[in-house]
Amino acid sequence: MEFFQEKDGALLFCRRREMLEIRPWGSGLRVRATENKYFWPRDWALLSPEESMAQTRKGGWPTDRGTITITADGASVTSADGKLRVSVTPYGKLTFYNAHGDILLKEYYRSWEYGTEGWADLDQITMCRMPARQYRSTGGDAYELYLRFEVSDGERFYGMGQYQQPNLNLKGCSLELAPKNTQASVPFLVSSKGYGLLWNNPAVGQAVLGMNITEFSARSSRQIDYWITAGDTPAEIVEKYSCVTGKAPMMPDFAMGFWQCRLRYQTQEEVLQIAREYFRRRIPLSVIVIDFFHWPNQGDWTFDERFFPDPEAMAQELRSMGIQLMVSIWPTVDRHSVHYSELKERDLLIRTNRGLDVTMEFNGMESYLDTTNPEGRAFIWNAAKKNYLDRGVSLFWLDEAEPEYTVPDFDNYRYYEGQGLECANIYPLDYARAFYEGMRAEGIENPIHLIRCAWAGAQRYGALVWSGDIPSSFTYLRYQLAVGLNMGMAGIPWWTADIGGFHGGNIHDPAFHELLARWFQFGTFCPVMRLHGDRDPHKAPLEPDAVCCGGMMASGADNEVWSYPPHLENMMIDYIQIRESMKDYIRQAMKEAHEKGTPVMKPLFYDFPKDPQAWETEDAYLFGHDLLVAPVTAAGVRKREVYLPAGPLWTDARTGEVYSGGQTIVTEAPLEQIPLFVKNDAPVFGNSSRLPKTSA
Repeated sequence: MEFFQEKDGALLFCRRREMLEIRPWGSGLRVRATENKYFWPRDWALLSPEESMAQTRKGGWPTDRGTITITADGASVTSADGKLRVSVTPYGKLTFYNAHGDILLKEYYRSWEYGTEGWADLDQITMCRMPARQYRSTGGDAYELYLRFEVSDGERFYGMGQYQQPNLNLKGCSLELAPKNTQASVPFLVSSKGYGLLWNNPAVGQAVLGMNITEFSARSSRQIDYWITAGDTPAEIVEKYSCVTGKAPMMPDFAMGFWQCRLRYQTQEEVLQIAREYFRRRIPLSVIVIDFFHWPNQGDWTFDERFFPDPEAMAQELRSMGIQLMVSIWPTVDRHSVHYSELKERDLLIRTNRGLDVTMEFNGMESYLDTTNPEGRAFIWNAAKKNYLDRGVSLFWLDEAEPEYTVPDFDNYRYYEGQGLECANIYPLDYARAFYEGMRAEGIENPIHLIRCAWAGAQRYGALVWSGDIPSSFTYLRYQLAVGLNMGMAGIPWWTADIGGFHGGNIHDPAFHELLARWFQFGTFCPVMRLHGDRDPHKAPLEPDAVCCGGMMASGADNEVWSYPPHLENMMIDYIQIRESMKDYIRQAMKEAHEKGTPVMKPLFYDFPKDPQAWETEDAYLFGHDLLVAPVTAAGVRKREVYLPAGPLWTDARTGEVYSGGQTIVTEAPLEQIPLFVKNDAPVFGNSSRLPKTSA
């Protein structure tokens, strides 16, 4: 057909105003479409074609360049591994097939009908009420874009990132594609039909995974851009995706232990007193975290030496106790910061298109550093290196990573990369990138940074995403199961949540004690186990009349394990010891995440895709491959049903009772115990399938 040509290893379709390109990429296909005369030269979440090919080859998948066929009836492109083929009609409609010829996905068109005669002539066929690919100009080279697909009965969707809602299966959900506190758009979905699709576009938009349509949209963008792959299992799909977007580094051993944090340690001496007490009590502690406003002004990126007079000595003493030090970094720059004028003059701050050139108000007027600018990334890293890394701090908590604008009007913000509506989702990825590349340049082989937001591909920059400032409630504890599992399915294997939630937990309230017990148990079996929260009742600021710096900030109540009644303290210590007993097991799970992209916590169907009930189960999960975790996520519950997937034998890790798979059992769940089941007597806890005798 005259509309098709093979060019530079891709199929190119040009008809009327639209240009469509389909290119084999790793073990999948990249599809781009635009009404401009060019494609935007960015790979966004994807690794380069060469790096994607190298990673795909390393993963054991075929790496030829696929097959392109052009005939009188249209064209087709087949992926390098032969498991995905797309056919293109002479009018540009796409249908995707697996290796068996089954339809996986096809574009959605709704057009005018002309009675029993069928469609009218060519010109009228294109007059669609709702085309699959739709462009509405927003000025210049940008468009409001829509991409639409047909739906399939019974199809399930997983992944897409972090949304505070209870559904593991996202079919029927509408998801905002925008970065916000507690929300991270990671727009890769895995379908139960056997395909995975990455919406490779950092623009602000929406994903509607409806019952009548699947639709991705961008409020302002230059082109449609997505990557799709096919696989026989969810594991194959996630592994192929990880080959083209990158894999997490190997998690350092220390990060697999227990992390202590609260809002907020006010002084160097307070940090050391807490660490010394853990050490004195012989409670294993891997990381202690200094939260926000330990600095003079936002954007100074250094310790306020009135409260932290000798950071080097602090870090050294902590290391002598086997404890790593992490500090909070905010990308906000206050007008009183020592760096503000230089950053402003060098245009390294996110700009506003209208109104005051201010993007956040938090005890002052602040602007956000522009991490999409390479010079901005270099600036914040150089400051962090000089003031933290060179003084013994080797871990960074990248807070405010969305950014969290005071007024979230993305159309009002301009980045180095473009208008906010076009690129806002890339910000947290580039924020992580700044610290990853800086730490690698300093010889740190496996960087890890805690970060409050992410986008597709952030895993390759050492991003440990946490679920943000969520309320302390059983409702939000329940949400974290869906959040953590879907983050893993979206290719982000390092995930954690504030144990106990962030807002609203009173340390003297028995109701909060029950919530904290259940959350601590769940947190033990998350990729990172981290106690944090803004606890009540608050403590007074050190300098109530101050107008800046950490002295003006209040602190939450104590949040260490001994801050709670003895029964709760003892239970938490027991679970810290359980975590320690699992180090070898966790290390193997982290190795697999690093080498293959395998989620550390995963839905049951990930390992049991042929078990229909495994797809239905949303209240339990696998931690690694051999441990089934069944959290209690409601108040007052002391027993619960647990589905054990078909095939293996499952051992109750507490009682030693053995069950055949493929059945639902009722198990006891007293307050101090989380139901745990070990597959085929695997040595999860050291050399045993049973919990340590000293544990709960």
